[in-house]
Amino acid sequence: MSQIKSSIIENQFLRIKSINIGASLYEVFYKPKKINLILNLGNYKNYLIQNAYVGSTCGRVVNRIRNSQFSIGGKKYNLVANEGKSSLHGGIDNFSYRIWKIEQLKKNKIIYSLLSPDGDEGYPGNLNIQCHYEIQASSLSIKFLAKTDKSTHVNIANHAYWNLDKVKRNIFDHDLKINSVTYLPNKKDGIPSGEFRKIKSTIYDFNDYENLGKKIGLKKEGFDANYIIKNNQKLPFVASLKSQSSKIKADFFSNQPGCQLYTSQFLKFKKGKKVLFPFQGVCLETQKYPNAANEKKFSSTLLKPSKEYYNETKINFSHEM
Repeated sequence: MSQIKSSIIENQFLRIKSINIGASLYEVFYKPKKINLILNLGNYKNYLIQNAYVGSTCGRVVNRIRNSQFSIGGKKYNLVANEGKSSLHGGIDNFSYRIWKIEQLKKNKIIYSLLSPDGDEGYPGNLNIQCHYEIQASSLSIKFLAKTDKSTHVNIANHAYWNLDKVKRNIFDHDLKINSVTYLPNKKDGIPSGEFRKIKSTIYDFNDYENLGKKIGLKKEGFDANYIIKNNQKLPFVASLKSQSSKIKADFFSNQPGCQLYTSQFLKFKKGKKVLFPFQGVCLETQKYPNAANEKKFSSTLLKPSKEYYNETKINFSHEM
């Protein structure tokens, strides 16, 4: 096995630790309040055995593909199923378990790379991927770039679990705002039905700040839904998350059309002294829509050899005095 490595980029506001397993975010340390803002698994080797994608890069296609198949140019491709009949986050041996190569490491930037070979988990084409983490002042930029030699589907996302409190009991004191008026309702398999549904005056409405504790109290099974982001600028505002106790706020911006809200209701991990549990973090996964490979109405995830995949998300951190 290749050597497991951790790397740090930092400035006066942020210290970002990542590891080469899954090009995973391990720590987002906000120096003004001396708080790490994400969950991690403790021992780095735990990232090889987890199934919660904690901090990981997910792909080739994040989220779910119905029946683990799609067609390109009339040819059907069968993927590796890892959640019932569906392919989740790229299959059994997805990007979150791979050892990524460190291409560049500077004080404020790190670039990871990975080659996903033709036929990987059933996907066509040799896909070359880069994951960039870069900090400027109190902002973290996450970028994914990819090129293929054969038409394939690509939809990559980071799967960090955010908790802005110093003591990470749960996310019930967090308030969330999402820049959306429409979401994609799921079928029983957790995959969108293809319908676009308005959120106004429903439990899914986060157009203004809503307390997650109150929302989850009303929807005890939690949230795992994709929101359509209002696209009104080059890097549109996606969401804002803030903690009532730490007073820290994280504002998300992205060029991606969707954001998966997941309140970690299925999160469970225990290895030695390290324990993670339901509702301990919240994921805001910027991405294209789930199962877009099979839904013509959705923004396409098809990547052709003549094009480059580019996914950019920026997170601005601040706090109230």
